[in-house]
Amino acid sequence: MEIDPLLHALLLARGPGGQEDEVRHICQRELARHCDETRIDRAGNVLGVLRATQPCEPEQSIRLMAHMDEIAMIVKRVKTDGTLEVLALGGAQPISFGVCPVELLGDQQCLPGVLSYGSMHNSGRSTNGREVLSGDVHWQDVHVVTRQDTAALERAGIRPGTRVVLSRHWRQPYAVNDCIAAHFLDDRAPVAALLGCARDLKARRAGLRQDVWFVFTTLEEESNAGAMYAAARLPGDTTVAVEVGPVLDEYGTRLSADPIINTGDQKGLYSRSVVHGLTAAAQRAGYRPQAALLVDFASDASAVMSAGVAAQAGCLAIPTENTHGFEMIHGDGITACAATLVEYALAPQAPSAPHNPR
Repeated sequence: MEIDPLLHALLLARGPGGQEDEVRHICQRELARHCDETRIDRAGNVLGVLRATQPCEPEQSIRLMAHMDEIAMIVKRVKTDGTLEVLALGGAQPISFGVCPVELLGDQQCLPGVLSYGSMHNSGRSTNGREVLSGDVHWQDVHVVTRQDTAALERAGIRPGTRVVLSRHWRQPYAVNDCIAAHFLDDRAPVAALLGCARDLKARRAGLRQDVWFVFTTLEEESNAGAMYAAARLPGDTTVAVEVGPVLDEYGTRLSADPIINTGDQKGLYSRSVVHGLTAAAQRAGYRPQAALLVDFASDASAVMSAGVAAQAGCLAIPTENTHGFEMIHGDGITACAATLVEYALAPQAPSAPHNPR
């Protein structure tokens, strides 16, 4: 399978929460090709708008959101021997990454390192050794080997708060028959889908009845701060998050191109009208939408609705195996998501069911 160059570039771009610059550059560049206006707001979100062909009320605007940040690590302490203690940035677990090469995004310099649990050839006499041998690894068992002294780390700007990400060569996508596998398809695949929607919607804008805002958000994995800032300032009553959705038996979801329509998550239920509209849009696009109540999940859209800065919200997700790990999506998953978003933007309301009097 041939992997789309834009997706490839997005996967290689480093984007830990609060430091999404490389992803932001790609989003702004691509969005500017399709939108009437683009800008970066004070929270670091990338914004673009396609205007309706007829005058419309600002409240009718639709906000489509995909987040730019990825799960990563953050330095907690620089030890005297130059090794680093790290904590999760977002919903990362040590099992998400394994023992692997990392990059330290210092203030002055990017340095290489290795995420380490220690040697597997141990007797188990130490607490750390027992946990590693049993596979019960926690962040307190993890450190980053830098092979630098503290003076060199200080010159590079490595300090508590420095972001630590997987190295570029560990980010390469991998084709598996009809699927694509990679770290950080969350949320690079939805970002690619939203950019595809902007491109295709521009070609069909004669049918656009309300403005559509494309919002690429910061800090979703930690706090939804970017989405909250944008939603409080942009016009529109409806917000739709574009996400990855877990493929699990408990949710009845399958790994296919057919998009997942999220009906609710840990922050609350999504709006029935938006759920119905997304379902109808996916069907018009030629797919069989997968409805799922994703209990252990949250999105920018559920965050802004629960905070009262969106009257209605929904979530469209690309089915994804191994979420927050080495993720896998169907090769047509991004195309299906983009096509569904186009149909929804052109006709947000699902047709009313015929009245059937008893």
